[in-house]
Amino acid sequence: MRRSVKAPTTFTRRVLAAARQIPPGRVATYGDLARLAGRPGAARAVGNIMREGGQPGVPYHRVIAAGGRAGGYGGNETMKHELLRREGLTVIGGRVRRFAAVRWPQPGEIGRSPKRLN
Repeated sequence: MRRSVKAPTTFTRRVLAAARQIPPGRVATYGDLARLAGRPGAARAVGNIMREGGQPGVPYHRVIAAGGRAGGYGGNETMKHELLRREGLTVIGGRVRRFAAVRWPQPGEIGRSPKRLN
């Protein structure tokens, strides 16, 4: 029996579009992406979208939990930490160091701060 592939929802498309904008060496939280996609408070839903993965060109490893916790990566946290390190970030004890400084978008990032995705 063939599994049917569900078309992504508008929210999923918005989340993935926001994730694609995260620059190398920067991170955004699940909550940040939920807000950018128009559903503040839907961080858990964003986590589910990130867990599903599979869309080319989406830097899933740059999406982390609140407070700088790197979180999972399809069960391979070590790989997520390594991908972040390759972009110049420091991960110690499962947390991204200098989280406030590398969080995207930063207040006042003129021209680079994304608008809410419609």
